[in-house]
Amino acid sequence: MPPARKRTRSYDPARIRTAVLAQFGHLRKAVEGLTPEQLALPTRLGDRTVRELAAHIAATYGALAGALGRPEPPKADITLLDWTFSTAERAGGEGTPAAADPSQDLPALYARTAGEVEAALASVSGERLVRTASGAMRLADHLVTRAVELVVHTGDLAEATGLDIPYERQALAACVRLLADALAVKAPGGSVELRIPPYAVVQCVEGPRHTRGTPPNVVETDALTWVRLATGREDWAAARDAARVSASGDRSDLSALLPVTS
Repeated sequence: MPPARKRTRSYDPARIRTAVLAQFGHLRKAVEGLTPEQLALPTRLGDRTVRELAAHIAATYGALAGALGRPEPPKADITLLDWTFSTAERAGGEGTPAAADPSQDLPALYARTAGEVEAALASVSGERLVRTASGAMRLADHLVTRAVELVVHTGDLAEATGLDIPYERQALAACVRLLADALAVKAPGGSVELRIPPYAVVQCVEGPRHTRGTPPNVVETDALTWVRLATGREDWAAARDAARVSASGDRSDLSALLPVTS
């Protein structure tokens, strides 16, 4: 696990809380409209079907209410940036809980889960500690990880079904920024500037650091392409060939550093 930087980006707890609730709402609406044929479709996640993916999303999101229902841990033992490296499989997730039963009535499951999480969050401070699969962390930080989880799996579900599922702006921004910051931790330095407008700009990769003007090595891509690259959903070469990534300079090839979460 790469060491997290001492200074981490701050996220507005109220905005993230609102964004997480709203993003699950977008997913709930999408899942409620899925046909049996769509539920049986494959996804890009191994042998997991759309139905299994939908059950997984609800279970991992609903685990937040369960965590808040348990005693508060005595201290935090994992940071937000540490979480991104806690396991490659997570790439925005917490693993599939035993409760993720794909045979459930999914609309009913999503309705129940939405209500439980909203009620659990109603009067809890972002400083409250919660126990997660990766370790104990601040609720405010854990909500950022939930934003990542929901954004990543929104893309998985949209890709599998062809649906146009909305992304809550604050949820997408948090996901992009955390994964960009994780790259800067994984490959510290200042020779490459990664630009993901309008959400993030970070410097990374060892080498000469520029101090003014346009840096010699620049990588630029859009938010959703970055999320796919950072989590192993898209190949660097394929994204470049499709002009979804522009990379200039002899140090701008990030393929050896992707996915970020591995």
